[in-house]
Amino acid sequence: MSDRPAVAVLGAGSWGTALAAVLARNGAPTTLWGRDAQALAAMRASRRNARYLPEMELPASLHYEADLATAVRGAQVLLIVTPSHAFAELIANIAADVRQGAGVAWATKGFDPGSGRFLHEIVAERLHGVPAAIVTGPSFAREVAQGLPTAVTVHSASDAFAHTVAQLLHATNFRAYTGSDVIGAELGGAMKNVLAVATGVADGMQLGLNARAGMITRGLNEMLRLGAAIGARPETLMGLAGLGDLVLTCTGDLSRNRRLGLALGHGTSLKDAVAQIGQVVESIETVDTVMRLANEHGIELPISRGVQRVLHEEITPAEGLRMLLAREQKPEYPSAQPT
Repeated sequence: MSDRPAVAVLGAGSWGTALAAVLARNGAPTTLWGRDAQALAAMRASRRNARYLPEMELPASLHYEADLATAVRGAQVLLIVTPSHAFAELIANIAADVRQGAGVAWATKGFDPGSGRFLHEIVAERLHGVPAAIVTGPSFAREVAQGLPTAVTVHSASDAFAHTVAQLLHATNFRAYTGSDVIGAELGGAMKNVLAVATGVADGMQLGLNARAGMITRGLNEMLRLGAAIGARPETLMGLAGLGDLVLTCTGDLSRNRRLGLALGHGTSLKDAVAQIGQVVESIETVDTVMRLANEHGIELPISRGVQRVLHEEITPAEGLRMLLAREQKPEYPSAQPT
């Protein structure tokens, strides 16, 4: 018998499968739930997720459960790993089945597209009083599946619950840090997707490594400015949840958002680019929430605004680039901005 709390991972895509494997290998009694009962049955039989991570052999100790209520009732820790557009519905569906004393964590990045709210607000509203945490940071599922070194961070208002989740995940090749800045961790994980599109566009247009570095750095500046306005801590955005995830997503071709930007930079239409990727591209909805927050706080975010206009097909990537280059000369860090 394991002395570790039982965990239910809700979401059997690439990231959910990879995290479930990490937890099971670490000795936590782990159950993986997914919407597709047939796919789960195939995973149980083959010990592989043939659609998302076919190269990864899943631990023999990993359990599979097609019934959501059963999975939730049996867990002391729930780890939600669904796309952001499915997050609110899942929280509503599990609310009645979360057992007394259980905690909820999520490795979902983005905002609720229906309301534009942060995901922790959805959790607080529907699961009042339940300990909650976000797991985020620079982490491609495929590399985790390969056992390559990865570092994430777990942020929660409850230090004890952050520590519990981090301890469950922490392993030789999977380091898990902790923090208490939930809003900063969520902002970094969402906004980096928008900035990855911009960097992908620049690379798709073959603008060079100088342009890529400039785009990432000025994008980080936008993240810091918006973070300061909404109460995020700068050290969070300069850490794994912000800068770390930003660099990975802007430079790694496993990123769907970067690949979207690359395709647009090559001249592919938005519709065709999304079809080629074949999975949810979070930035398309995230950018509108980022710009809504910026407008509410009177903050200018020229890169994010350019991405929004390109994704709404108001301007071409080339026109967006010209607008950025035509901006007036100014100090890198005016005194009113974070230093």
